[in-house]
Amino acid sequence: MTPLLPAATVLALVTGAVPAEVALTAIETGQPEPILTEDWQAGPGALGCFRTPLSLALLTETFALYDAAAPRPAPQAPACFDAARIGADLAAGTAIAFLGARNITPGVDRVVAVYPDGRAYVWQQPNDLAGKN
Repeated sequence: MTPLLPAATVLALVTGAVPAEVALTAIETGQPEPILTEDWQAGPGALGCFRTPLSLALLTETFALYDAAAPRPAPQAPACFDAARIGADLAAGTAIAFLGARNITPGVDRVVAVYPDGRAYVWQQPNDLAGKN
């Protein structure tokens, strides 16, 4: 049985805003650092699609990977955000997930998936602290 999430966690997942800038957590400092982005398409619940000119080689050497990435379908998501495809591509290794920020609210992480061609997607998802008091 899936544990119930605290109201604050659910609220952050549903109403969270797409950040004005995207940050990824640096391996060296453990702190989120902004990355270059362009061509934003934002949706509700902190879903968004964009492009980055940064290479995957640079990103993987500099920023923390996120092994538990699990994008979820959402009503009113922008047309560019196909959670099933992003999830399948992450599983196949076609895209790579990075930790944007841990615990943006308790129990919720911001996750960013990036493809070799620069397409990128951001969402929020529960983490291992979700549902724990």
